[in-house]
Amino acid sequence: MDEFPLLTCIILTPAVGAVLVALTPARRPELSRAVGYAATAATAGFAGYLLWHFETGRAGYQFVEDHRWIGSLGVRYLLGVDGISLFMVALTALLFPLGLLASATLTERVKAFTVWMLILEASLLGVFLGLDLVLFFVFFEIVLVPMYFIIGGWGHENRVYAAIKFFLFTMAGSAFLLVGLLTLAFLHARAPGNDLTFDLRVLMEWAPGGLSDGTARLLFLAFFAAFAVKVPLFPLHTWLPDAHTEAPTAGSVILAGVLLKMGTYGFLRFSLTLFPEAAVDLAPLLLVLATIGITYGAIVAAMQPDLKRLIAYSSVAHLGFVVLGIFALTTQGLEGGLFTMISHGLTTSALFLLVGMLYDRRHTRQISDFGGLWKSVPILGGLFVATAFASIGLPGFSGFVGEFLALLGTFLVHRPYAIVAAVGVILAAVYLLWAVQRAFTGEPSGENATLPDLGFRELACVVPLLGLSLFLGIYPKPVIDRVEPSVKGIIEHVEDHTDYEEPAVATEGEEAER
Repeated sequence: MDEFPLLTCIILTPAVGAVLVALTPARRPELSRAVGYAATAATAGFAGYLLWHFETGRAGYQFVEDHRWIGSLGVRYLLGVDGISLFMVALTALLFPLGLLASATLTERVKAFTVWMLILEASLLGVFLGLDLVLFFVFFEIVLVPMYFIIGGWGHENRVYAAIKFFLFTMAGSAFLLVGLLTLAFLHARAPGNDLTFDLRVLMEWAPGGLSDGTARLLFLAFFAAFAVKVPLFPLHTWLPDAHTEAPTAGSVILAGVLLKMGTYGFLRFSLTLFPEAAVDLAPLLLVLATIGITYGAIVAAMQPDLKRLIAYSSVAHLGFVVLGIFALTTQGLEGGLFTMISHGLTTSALFLLVGMLYDRRHTRQISDFGGLWKSVPILGGLFVATAFASIGLPGFSGFVGEFLALLGTFLVHRPYAIVAAVGVILAAVYLLWAVQRAFTGEPSGENATLPDLGFRELACVVPLLGLSLFLGIYPKPVIDRVEPSVKGIIEHVEDHTDYEEPAVATEGEEAER
């Protein structure tokens, strides 16, 4: 099995599925759906195999595939997975079949919708697996196209405006990324004895010592522009609420669950490894922006009358915790950031699914139009409350583990930021529980009193996500064991190429000696 191209199969399976769906007759939407389910299920199977056979305790890349692609330009078809990308691949493979299942009630242009969803899955998987900068950039850009059409083609009233805004914001950031990666590769090629290459493994060893401080900072900012827009980091977040609000349910699920993580993944994979000195120097700026995003996102979320828009702004706050943990530059902080990326993908995706199911019944997202829903739809109400608790970081759910580690890692080195950010945890409880109170408690009236509760298909979409959040909240060891070697590798890389030194955390034995 060592020669089996597992990572290529993971990327190609949804891509081949998209081609097969395109060949099905438009008058047979059930065939399009069947092929879509089969392709995403097969991809999930490959991802499960990857999880099972991933070697715990190794910091390097595994299942590496390295082939010549565009030889004259030094571009290679280079794939690999480590603890940083492993669970992003698994999360992507999990959310797409659930997104398609949640879209079973879709009746307009089912074939086209399924094709775009499968192309989106293939490109997202390529982002998390590509180790050649050009290959990564190609997948990074392809993601924009299917998401643009999903929002613009199957969204709500202002879908075209939201789709264009999403495309323009993210495309503008990507322009800086393209300039940055080309400049980096050409500067490497100009150095004596070097060839033109876009291999991340080569560049991360050369760039920290081969670039001047000023050049490294400029290139860091070029990469930062693309990744910060994707997160989205305050104040580049304005496209996100519109995109989330207008996107169809499956689009919101993928946008929140996976697509936003492209930015934070980029910080981990490229910014810290290629420009460690610039990352250390500019970390205070990122910590300020992350802290502002946490508090701002929570406060604005509390003011939203639209339930879906409220959850959209909560993503600004949650991703702030991820950035906070990453640029604390501690093992606990990076682990917390990664864990929050996974947890946010589970809980916020579940919230968007539940809001979509509620919209299908009431055709409104205004909180003021609801009331007393728990009595008419007790299963939906119970799941929404449980998912809200998971989202705000109630102990026992995955959100608590991620945010606790991120805050702990930040507190070790930057206490003021951790203290201010901790207020965001309280504010999250305020805006979500207040929304639950207004929408689900009291006596139902009018249409709210006669709504049908969740069916088996809808339960199959939400319960796995909530169950995984509960499992990882109680037993986070499977994730921590797999991400920790890669996280420590990043910290050691930063320490080797800068004057930065991670603060030591006393063990129980050392504390006892004291």
